[in-house]
Amino acid sequence: MTDKLNINRRHLIAGAGIAATAAVAAKAQAQGEASQPDLGGKSILITGTSSGFGRLGAEHYARLGAKVFATMRNLPRPEADELTALADQENLDITVIEIDVTKDDQVETGVAKALSAADGKLDVLINNAGIAFAGPIEVQDLEATQLIFDTNVFGPQRMIRAVLPSMRSAGSGHIINITSQLGRVIIPGIGQYSPTKFALEALSEQLAYETVSQGIEVTAIQPGGYPTEIWENQSTLSAALKTRSSQKLLDAYPQLTANMGASGGGTSDTDPMDIPHAIAEIIAMPAGTKPLRRALHPVARPQEAINAVSAKQQLAMLGDSPYGPLVKAVLD
Repeated sequence: MTDKLNINRRHLIAGAGIAATAAVAAKAQAQGEASQPDLGGKSILITGTSSGFGRLGAEHYARLGAKVFATMRNLPRPEADELTALADQENLDITVIEIDVTKDDQVETGVAKALSAADGKLDVLINNAGIAFAGPIEVQDLEATQLIFDTNVFGPQRMIRAVLPSMRSAGSGHIINITSQLGRVIIPGIGQYSPTKFALEALSEQLAYETVSQGIEVTAIQPGGYPTEIWENQSTLSAALKTRSSQKLLDAYPQLTANMGASGGGTSDTDPMDIPHAIAEIIAMPAGTKPLRRALHPVARPQEAINAVSAKQQLAMLGDSPYGPLVKAVLD
């Protein structure tokens, strides 16, 4: 069913990589230097780069030497012009490409453009584009539900299917999905946001088992509360949803619908650059050592306990089965 030799070779690479990383870190510490990862030679495609983690990441990875394909929808738009101007000013290798992740044709065309410019090989896909709605599940009409699943789940699936053939041909690649702390824990009244992020968490782990023997790694990044534009955009989307909902339905959940459409979200004293910094460090890790999940928040990371028990139970359930080599290669 699986090539155990490849799995074992991956473990050998991982062991050597850990040792090399430790040696580099020890040397930097001895010299009193704060090292930055080197992403030179890496080609990275990011979705949703008009704002938030996507925009910050596009700049950060390019400054670390990567060739960045920054994708966003609805071109032309000022955010694309600003990013292009910044790239010209700082001599950064950033190419803006139009991709709306809910549109099959734009995904196909946009990925093809990036592959052509990257000599047929993308090293990293970062599925960052996402939206949110507020309000209880019953208030989430099918218009809202279909839109959020199309963006947060089907969008990454479209992108994954578009890039995997080239990664498989290269025998290497890294898919990073921006999930959420709320893809492991649930706060009442955030509608279908948690369900979509739970789905993306499961998709990430499923994909990791299926591609590990092909040299393709998967990481789910789980941010806690950060002040990015997704929450302001959520206010607009939720206000529209509230307007088209019946008062009788809204009155059935007074505590959960009173603030639908109100602005604000995330934690104002957190730094969104935590996410690009962590992603850059993970991208730079040796092949075979990249984590399946990384929880990110300076204080609150309740999902870490769930991550740990989930991995333990997966290994207990499947570790000695025919799927054991795949599961162990990802989780051990």
